[in-house]
Amino acid sequence: MIDAHFHCWQLARGDYAWLTPDLVPIYRDVSVAAWQQHAQACGVEGGLLVQAAPTVQETVFLLQQAKANPMVLGVVGWIDMLAADAVEQVAQCATEPLLKGLRPMLQDLNDPDWILQPAVRPVLEAMAQSGLVLDALIKPVHLPRILALTQAHPNLKVVVDHGAKPVIDAAALKAWAEPMKQLADHADPEKVVCKMSGLWTEAPACSSVEVVRPWCEALLDIWGPRRLLWGSDWPVLELAGTYDGWRALSLKVLSGLEPLEQAAVLGENARRFYRL
Repeated sequence: MIDAHFHCWQLARGDYAWLTPDLVPIYRDVSVAAWQQHAQACGVEGGLLVQAAPTVQETVFLLQQAKANPMVLGVVGWIDMLAADAVEQVAQCATEPLLKGLRPMLQDLNDPDWILQPAVRPVLEAMAQSGLVLDALIKPVHLPRILALTQAHPNLKVVVDHGAKPVIDAAALKAWAEPMKQLADHADPEKVVCKMSGLWTEAPACSSVEVVRPWCEALLDIWGPRRLLWGSDWPVLELAGTYDGWRALSLKVLSGLEPLEQAAVLGENARRFYRL
């Protein structure tokens, strides 16, 4: 079992602009060891450590953490894709065995078409050639853009983080599911997948985890058990609830699958897609 999405950070590093004191449950130093306690209690054997700051310095920090903790099977880092030497940076990233992907923080950028601009194309091509995964930290507005990206870069491996962070409101479910299904249906099934993670924190404050069950079930229906990756998004998850609470709901959602299909969502898909 693999947690395909978790974080660690040290506040004193100073590059987490989004992580402010008002986020009381998670405004603290977070170690890999603390994640490991939660993960092992839930039967998780390894995880993918994902960037939380748009700096190369944080990527170096994450790689240091990964090298010191055998349960960390890979890192998704960050580079400035508009830097003059961005293509060279991708080549350098590809020489680091533990670095499995890169994640521009698209949800925080004002232009939803940012990832489609011509200046980024050579960087995405370099990622495709080197086998690095693009983690798409997006919102529903970006889904058509990601479909266009996958068509322009058919060899690029893309994973949609957190189900594209839908609005957890029954009235909005259909408008989110339709472009998500278009992406799943028209993208190469070997190249484009989705993470079932980060949904609980999109729900209204103090919501039961059961509130997000329809979105989890929709993701399973849209992507199928070979294209869905389970992740915790811990410790951001703690803004909504507990690691074991999210894990328990996830197992309920997957309970109708065959054992091999459950194993795929809970680990084997992440192992295959990120080459862990």
